[in-house]
Amino acid sequence: MVPNSSPMRYLFLLLLAVTSCKQDTQDASTRAAYQDIHETAVFIDTHNDMLTKIVEDSLKFDSDLSGITHSDLDRMRTGGLDAQFFSVWSDGTLDEPFAYANRQIDSLDAVIARNPDKMLKATSSAAIQAAVDQHKLAALIGVEGGHHIENSLEKLDSLYDRGVRYMTLTWNNSTDWATSATDEWDLEGQRNSEGENGLTEFGVAVVHKMNSLGMLIDISHVGVNTFWDVMYETTKPVIASHSSVMALHTHPRNLNDEQLKAIAKNKGVVQVNFYSAFIDSSFNKKHEAFMTRHQKVYDSLIAAGTSAYAAKASLYERFPEEAEKLRAPFEVLMQHINYIVDLVGVDYVGIGSDFDGISFPPQQLDDVTAYPLITKALVDKGYSKADIHKLLGGNLLRVLKANEAQP
Repeated sequence: MVPNSSPMRYLFLLLLAVTSCKQDTQDASTRAAYQDIHETAVFIDTHNDMLTKIVEDSLKFDSDLSGITHSDLDRMRTGGLDAQFFSVWSDGTLDEPFAYANRQIDSLDAVIARNPDKMLKATSSAAIQAAVDQHKLAALIGVEGGHHIENSLEKLDSLYDRGVRYMTLTWNNSTDWATSATDEWDLEGQRNSEGENGLTEFGVAVVHKMNSLGMLIDISHVGVNTFWDVMYETTKPVIASHSSVMALHTHPRNLNDEQLKAIAKNKGVVQVNFYSAFIDSSFNKKHEAFMTRHQKVYDSLIAAGTSAYAAKASLYERFPEEAEKLRAPFEVLMQHINYIVDLVGVDYVGIGSDFDGISFPPQQLDDVTAYPLITKALVDKGYSKADIHKLLGGNLLRVLKANEAQP
């Protein structure tokens, strides 16, 4: 008995200690459970824009870029990432986008060459597994925007030979052969019968060529008409490398229910995007209010010759506490994942973060080291280990293997 304590108080303190010990044991057990699931999964993120920062900002991916970017090599490994599709991107205004695409691929190849003990260039599902077995990051390439092939199937061949394993048919800009979501968007998600939208004859040839090569067709960014033309023409499963759910937030970059169902029927996969502007229906209103409060500062930056993009970035840096409140709650991201699972099943969803291509990831997901929080949330929501493994990378591997298979 504790001196100077009543028997009832002693019993209370004993029960409190037992309860606390039990809670600590449960918490440790939960941590061990989700960490084990995360570490044993083949975790694949299908969209990261770090290559643009490497080329345009002269950043070294294999250095510590904490506080500067969402990603670097060591932080990806800390976050448990096994395979990353690095995006080759330009905005569609360059005179020679094919050459610029090759420059970005050169930059990735140089990083891999400097880090043979940490990275492996992967061009197949087998190569991803080899990287996992060797405890290396599998580096894959996706081209964001069909304008990079400059209307040439030969240049598409060349990019495939350099390691490109998916191509987003459009970015926000339409090509001569496919219309983008921003140019062709219907708020109701229906085909628009006005105008010559969707795939042209050459666009159909691009789809068939990608099928024959084994290059994943990426329908993120494409218009509704282009989407349905692709689904009619493709003979293999498609991906949406970084898209989210229209039913939760009406935005041209998101997919409506019929599109989600079509991708599932096609045995493809939707890789959910992290950008708060795409997933949070309250973002636009909050952002407009933020810009209104700081309109004078913004105008002065523009008058001084700062670009609109850089001026906004400057505002976010000047008013960090306000900018932080613009980020979507973490649970909003989970709602997009859960919605797709509830609608079409766990076999058709994955992760396409868009890190280093977005300004506002969800709260808590500050950078690539925070990926395990997604696994923890899935465990907390009752997902099985097998289903979490599918979501983190198994579904994407299945689609990649299906595209590799010869007809």
